[in-house]
Amino acid sequence: MGAPQAMEALHERAGFVRESLAKSQTITDNMVAILGSFDHRLSALETAMRPTQIRTHSVRRAHENIDKSLKYAEVILAQFDLTRKAEAKILRGPHEDLESYLEAIDQLRSNVQFFSSNKGFKSSDGVLNHANNLLAKAISKLEDEFRQLLTNYSKPVEPDLLFDCLPNSLRPSSASPGHQGEGHSKAEHQKRLEAAIYTLPTLIPPRVLPLLHDLAQQMAQAGHQQQLFRIYRDTRASVLEQSLRKLGVDRLSKDDVQKMPWEVLEAKIGNWIHHMRIAVKLLIVGEKKICDQILEGVSSLRDQCFAEVTANSVSVLLSFGEAIAKSKRSPEKLFVLLDMYEIMRELHSEIQFLFESKACIEMRESALSLTKRLAQTAQETFGDFEEAVEKDATKTAVFDGTVHPLTSYVINYVKFLFDGSADEGVICSCPYSPCYQSTLKQLFQEFDDGDPDNQLASVTTRIMQALQNNLDGKSKQYKDPALTQLFLMNNIHYIVRSVRRSEAKDLLGDDWVQIHRRIVQQHANQYKRVSWAKRLSRSEALLETLTESDPLEILQCLTVQGAAPAGPGGVADATSNVSRAVIKEKFKTFNSQFEELHQRQSQWTVPDSELRESLRLAVAEVLLPAFRSFTRRFGQTYDREREKSPEVH
Repeated sequence: MGAPQAMEALHERAGFVRESLAKSQTITDNMVAILGSFDHRLSALETAMRPTQIRTHSVRRAHENIDKSLKYAEVILAQFDLTRKAEAKILRGPHEDLESYLEAIDQLRSNVQFFSSNKGFKSSDGVLNHANNLLAKAISKLEDEFRQLLTNYSKPVEPDLLFDCLPNSLRPSSASPGHQGEGHSKAEHQKRLEAAIYTLPTLIPPRVLPLLHDLAQQMAQAGHQQQLFRIYRDTRASVLEQSLRKLGVDRLSKDDVQKMPWEVLEAKIGNWIHHMRIAVKLLIVGEKKICDQILEGVSSLRDQCFAEVTANSVSVLLSFGEAIAKSKRSPEKLFVLLDMYEIMRELHSEIQFLFESKACIEMRESALSLTKRLAQTAQETFGDFEEAVEKDATKTAVFDGTVHPLTSYVINYVKFLFDGSADEGVICSCPYSPCYQSTLKQLFQEFDDGDPDNQLASVTTRIMQALQNNLDGKSKQYKDPALTQLFLMNNIHYIVRSVRRSEAKDLLGDDWVQIHRRIVQQHANQYKRVSWAKRLSRSEALLETLTESDPLEILQCLTVQGAAPAGPGGVADATSNVSRAVIKEKFKTFNSQFEELHQRQSQWTVPDSELRESLRLAVAEVLLPAFRSFTRRFGQTYDREREKSPEVH
């Protein structure tokens, strides 16, 4: 095939393509025209259908709104129904069924919240007013119920029930607290106190406490905190005060204390110590417990309620202690001051715990202040005692030279401080510890950083020295020098013997004891010297003549100036040197003076049996050898003279 033919074939094919494209364009134009016609028709149809669609949507929305309204109406009707049921319970009051009553109040609160959140309701304001009024009435009845319930179950505790709550060792029926624990150390006594078990009294029955708690919660939620506070404070404070009054707690002023006889005041102080322990460890601890239970969850009121419930009772208790601490000081008050100080120290940690809140700060500080004041007054009283002993000017006469009442008083005083007991009589009838050593040391530590042992030893030594100084002065009232020495011997011996048997020995020391034992011996020797003029020559078995200044010359009667010494047989030829008249006069004078001395000294007393026997032996050692020597030398001459002259005797 040649080129022309190829061109011809290609030309034919191009023509065919042009015809095909023309036909396709025609078809496309026709389809566009048809479709344009459809669009116009659909627009017209849509325009015709639009009103129907709008009506259908409105009907659907109306149905939805009706459903919502019905549901809302059901909720409102339900609230109305709940309000009606709650109102019925409220009108019946809380007494029959407190639990249902409290549920009704909760329901009313829920209704008030509901209508407050749905104020679009046409009658919402009226419903709210009704619910709020009903709620106010319900809370008012709730207050009455709380007051009645709290009052009915709040009764003062009888003393016997309180005593039963104490440990056995502290009950009034047991032995006097002052004599408990004798023979035990202070540390052991303190351990027993710490281990003592206290049983809290039932202030309000346990079954009532949950009800009171629920009532208190409802009142607080209703905003009636102040009403709750007043009801609780007035009721419980009154009951606590009545419980203390039944025990015998009264408010006493400083003037009342000053006018009171010591025996009465001492008994009241002993009672006060019991009352403080009972009040703090039983009544106030019990008040704290029930206050925490009833007002749990109302923290804004709890501490303040407890503070005001206990404030007046604590004030009455502490005011008595303050009156004692401020009253005129006297030696016999030291022991009760130490007892009062001890009980405050014992209760210190408990008081700090009970009154730890800010609302109770005044009571906490008052208790601490009383403790400090008692310590200060006790320390000053202890210091006054030394001065009182030194300056004691009592005119009590001790004619027989025995132990002076001042000596007995001071020694018993000191023994009571160190041992908790005295040899004679009773210094204080209401001590509460085996001894006061540790208490005294604690006193010194309150105000001084020095060694308390040294401080106590120093004060005790000064008291003993003050007593000796006073006794020296009192001894000068005796006209008989022998009785002066006997008096000092008896008193110093009593002091030494008592100290040796007391805990005071550990503080004063062995040196002090030995020095004063030597002083006793010195007075005994002086008594023998001035009474019997002991000075006997062992080699010659003779007594030297007494000087003119010696008041008693009884042994001089048994000496003869110029008499020859005894011979080998023990008998001298007295007639060669001494006239029988002289011998006779010597015997007569000796008998007369011995009788006079015997009559006088037989009225004197040496109360200690060992000392008395020792002194008798010592006097016999002076008198008997001299008398035997004289009778051996001149007895036969005197006997011959008696035979000649029967009147000689």
